[in-house]
Amino acid sequence: MRGIHGEKIIAAIENNKTPSADKERLRIALEEYDKWVVALDTTNAETLDELIERMVSQLNKYKLYIDVDIVFDSSDDFLYRQKGQLKLDNTVIEEFLPKFVRKCIEKRYGRCDIKISSQIPTFSSVYFASSLSVPEIGGGIKIKTKDQDFSMTRTLYIKSSYSPDFKESETARLNLGYVLAELKTNLDKTMFQEASATAHDIKQAVTGAKYFLLCEWLDMTPISTATTDIDEILILRKAKRISSNIRKEYSTFSGRQKNRNSYVKYLEDNPYAIDLFKRFIEHIYSQMENEDLIEENVLDIGYF
Repeated sequence: MRGIHGEKIIAAIENNKTPSADKERLRIALEEYDKWVVALDTTNAETLDELIERMVSQLNKYKLYIDVDIVFDSSDDFLYRQKGQLKLDNTVIEEFLPKFVRKCIEKRYGRCDIKISSQIPTFSSVYFASSLSVPEIGGGIKIKTKDQDFSMTRTLYIKSSYSPDFKESETARLNLGYVLAELKTNLDKTMFQEASATAHDIKQAVTGAKYFLLCEWLDMTPISTATTDIDEILILRKAKRISSNIRKEYSTFSGRQKNRNSYVKYLEDNPYAIDLFKRFIEHIYSQMENEDLIEENVLDIGYF
């Protein structure tokens, strides 16, 4: 069973609007995708740092292939102009991140008993669809969920009833999110505001949850996250988006070919940064290691 990125490649192949020449190139891309997944799943290393470096290197290599060889180099304009709808490029990191995090957790702890996924319905809120005249079984409990680009969750079961012996009850099953992340290709002000609202809702639902915003390129003036519920924003390539006056040249095949060298150079000069993936993993480790406070240690350092 292929992941979310593989499914997008297949969907593009099956899309009636995709040019026939692109369909053949996408079939080749699907073979490369399968090789990439096998490489990620079998990657190992002596140390955590080496593991992170190897996996991020594989990500950079494959993402460059999708961005340039498949999308940018197409002689038709369909794949480039429809990037936002086809989601061929932005689902690469979406499929990579759960695999990457699971590998890193298993490297440190030997196992991972947490559900790590992309696009999984995660608990958002609960309400009761009932009234005095229509009580409904279990108060009519209803669970609202929201798909998250990246989530670390545990399955929770809830039973509700008007009776203490739960004779008539309703059972709900949900995914309780503890580490969640929104993944963006380009982060602009509107996306930042939407993420701020999402982070607020998440932390009202689960007070101990952590919410991160990960983007490839920065497309706005940085705004402090101090007044929001976003724990941290990570700009994975440490670079700004290519300016619009340059990007407009990419809308045609001739324009892409003319600017190919500078485009490839910009991507190669600004790869996914290894240290930011290390930072994200450290954030996750800090959530998994619940160290008890010792009074003597607290008094020695003066804070807790």
